[in-house]
Amino acid sequence: MGPGEAAGEETAGGTPPGDVLVADEILVAVGRTPATRDLGVEAVGLRPDTFIEVDDELRATAVDGGWLYAVGDVCGRALLTHMGKYQARVVADVITGRRDAAGQPARDRADGLAIPRVTFSDPQVSAVGLTERAAREAGVDVRAVSVPTSGVAGASVRGEATAGTSKLVVDEARRVVVGATFTGPDTQEMVHAATIAIVGEVPLERLWHAVPSFPTVSEVWLRLLEEYGL
Repeated sequence: MGPGEAAGEETAGGTPPGDVLVADEILVAVGRTPATRDLGVEAVGLRPDTFIEVDDELRATAVDGGWLYAVGDVCGRALLTHMGKYQARVVADVITGRRDAAGQPARDRADGLAIPRVTFSDPQVSAVGLTERAAREAGVDVRAVSVPTSGVAGASVRGEATAGTSKLVVDEARRVVVGATFTGPDTQEMVHAATIAIVGEVPLERLWHAVPSFPTVSEVWLRLLEEYGL
């Protein structure tokens, strides 16, 4: 709401193309600040109100001895609840001395690539891994393919409009998926399959044999692989 506007009054906001959106209220919620004040982090040489820099085992890099771990939003790696839970599992294995199948101490490292994220808008935007732009900026030779999310029978069975786009970003050298984005209703239920494909570095030729049930929206995977040329 603009200065001087009372609750319940209409307010308008402009967009870059010049369109005007009218709403009762406009909420702007962007950015987060680390809540490390009053925790006593100064006692170990850390600055309050800043993210705690960590290594891949989530140890605070500025603290000697490697005894202090930081997980969740405070380490600034991925400000998402599910990633905080994942980081906690990694740290728990390290601290408790879990051993692998060979009897060696587990060397769990927090993977920062395959971060699933969902914007619960209408329609939803669900993604994991690298965007096409991020991959190219990282020097990865990628090819992106996209198809309409509504282009499968499962979209019709839902009985509602399934407008949206599904997109894969493929590492051409390794022929594996490094990023995926799905837009449309309930696409949050589709993103985990992409997460598995990315984390498992599943070759496209092998991924082609992962058959989605008919009629489901997940059949969009078939359309994506066909668009790629498989």
